[in-house]
Amino acid sequence: MILLALAVAAVVGLVTRWPAAALLAGLGAWWLPRLLGPDRTHAARLARIEAIASWSEMLRDTLSAAAGLEQAILATAPVAPVAVRDEIHTLAARLQRGEPLPSSLRAFAVDLDDPTGDLVVAALVMAAEHQARLLGELLGSLAVAAREQAAMRLRVAAQRARTRTSVRVIVGTTLLMAGGLVLLNRGYLAPYGTAMGQLVLLSVGALFTVSFGWLTRMAAAPPAARVLAPVAERGGVR
Repeated sequence: MILLALAVAAVVGLVTRWPAAALLAGLGAWWLPRLLGPDRTHAARLARIEAIASWSEMLRDTLSAAAGLEQAILATAPVAPVAVRDEIHTLAARLQRGEPLPSSLRAFAVDLDDPTGDLVVAALVMAAEHQARLLGELLGSLAVAAREQAAMRLRVAAQRARTRTSVRVIVGTTLLMAGGLVLLNRGYLAPYGTAMGQLVLLSVGALFTVSFGWLTRMAAAPPAARVLAPVAERGGVR
């Protein structure tokens, strides 16, 4: 991505002979693909929620075979869903080193950094510290709730898709207009060739950058609040 941005900046600089245009073009080539492309962050969040739900069901099924919680975690680590496999492997490694189960679970919540994961970890910590009953049923209920949350996020994403489409249209129209003026009507842009014109061009580019960033924030879904984050901030994870 950096090489592409540098190449675009070099080409625009050679065509226009304007340092400001080269800088703005390079920044645009680096940032705009993420703005105009698919929402990979949202897709990753959904995949993580689904993975947490699947792992909760794995734990429930393993516990139903009369295995203890720690043994169930170790047994499910090799077959854990891909989206959370690294974090579960780290949890299993902590348990194999002899670290206490409750503190290992709290560290696992920090590694997951996911509100849905916090709910599952809270249930597991409660079971580890207080011998909670019916943990298997609770894990099954949490798995159902996680999948319902994923479905809700999909509905929210569908509503925000129109905003993202509007952002793409606005950005695309702006870029086409600027490119058309550079290629077809250089005389209209001649004042930007002066030192003052370059400063004005940078100012205009900064205004468009702020506007595009604001539109991007409008189209993005805010992250949900975490349940166990205050525990980690107070030093609850050791």
